[in-house]
Amino acid sequence: MKPIKKSSKLAHVLYDIRGPIMDRAKQMEDEGQQLIKLNIGNLAVFGFDAPEEVQQDMIRNLPNSAGYSDSKGIFAARKAVMHYTQQQGVQGVTLEDVYLGNGASDLIAMATNALLDDGDELLLPTPDYPLWTAVTSLSGGTPVHYLCDEDKGWIPDLDDIRAKITPRTKGIVVINPNNPTGVLYPDDVLREIIAIAREHGLVILADEVYDKVLYDDVQHTALASLSTDVLTLTFNSLSKSYRACGYRAGWLVVSGDKHSARDYIEGLNMLANMRLCANVPGQWAIQTALGGYQSINDLVCEGGRLRRQRDLAYELITAIPGVTCVKPQAALYMFPRLDPDVYPIEDDRQFFLQLLEATRVMLVQGTGFNWSRPDHFRIVFLPHEPDLRIAIGRIAKFLEDYRAKQGKKLPASANAESAKDAVASPVELAVNAD
Repeated sequence: MKPIKKSSKLAHVLYDIRGPIMDRAKQMEDEGQQLIKLNIGNLAVFGFDAPEEVQQDMIRNLPNSAGYSDSKGIFAARKAVMHYTQQQGVQGVTLEDVYLGNGASDLIAMATNALLDDGDELLLPTPDYPLWTAVTSLSGGTPVHYLCDEDKGWIPDLDDIRAKITPRTKGIVVINPNNPTGVLYPDDVLREIIAIAREHGLVILADEVYDKVLYDDVQHTALASLSTDVLTLTFNSLSKSYRACGYRAGWLVVSGDKHSARDYIEGLNMLANMRLCANVPGQWAIQTALGGYQSINDLVCEGGRLRRQRDLAYELITAIPGVTCVKPQAALYMFPRLDPDVYPIEDDRQFFLQLLEATRVMLVQGTGFNWSRPDHFRIVFLPHEPDLRIAIGRIAKFLEDYRAKQGKKLPASANAESAKDAVASPVELAVNAD
């Protein structure tokens, strides 16, 4: 029989959050091994439950959920999203500007499909949430990555953005709060990005899924609230702030210069109609979630579980010799750097596959987030504190063994003795745990 091959459209699609390392992890689990999965922000498996009132609203409305809803979503949920944008200071949003989807991912795919012709370019951050690069490629577009500068706290390099704009550039993606770095962008940077979009006639696609997962009393500014004349698509969902990943309930809000975008909006409506509607039970959760008690604040405040785990993960990770990290201000992740002089790595996917097999800790390598060099990885700090200590202890021991095999010493500038003392605790924890 003639071999049946995958579409050529998948040639440049990368989604290593659920990639080869995860395939190996599944095989190991099938063999009876117990893993610590720090690869994905799946809150439920770590004991972060959706608010009970949100669950109850879904249950009560299940009898009303068997039929299709309006293609854009049920009235009550869209009204709640519209009111939420008003609270954020976004002007001019009507009910018709709100689209509900099966999570933000569904709507990101819909928006890029409606926007891009073959060969059109979309500016994306590096590192990025890889779904954005994947759907750009699947839409026939060309992902063009602009640099987020680690030396400046992972802030977008505005000069690099300007340098990469061409006549084929259609839009710019801004992930704020950022995944995978956990950085929150200051307002002046957001205004500069808007100015660039205004100058070049670009659409802004603002991924703000983590807008309530904030630490250290920082404040998030909705990008769409800073302009009324630049077409802005804002994506959000219940997945993170409301610990409801599996409900698949997200929304897209269109704001700014909608008059010039009439044809594009017609395309969005066409695609929304084609999929008939989003999952209806999940839609019923949106109104209660947005209007009810914001329990996420209890988790991110001083003493809250997420904040404690962030602080612990940062402390333990940065105690490992040759590992540095920008402390996250938001989200559920950090993106540490492995000093190439201490950890010479050619293939970071293979490196973290070996780490998985040796430690039973699952991570995602930096190139999985379209970072160009094999010197970073993303870690999720969702496990309880004892499990975090064990997981990072195992990582520390693996890295210690790797340094020994490579015959690498710490840079002369480092205080080797204090570094040794700092890493002793997590290594000992790893040994004792096993």
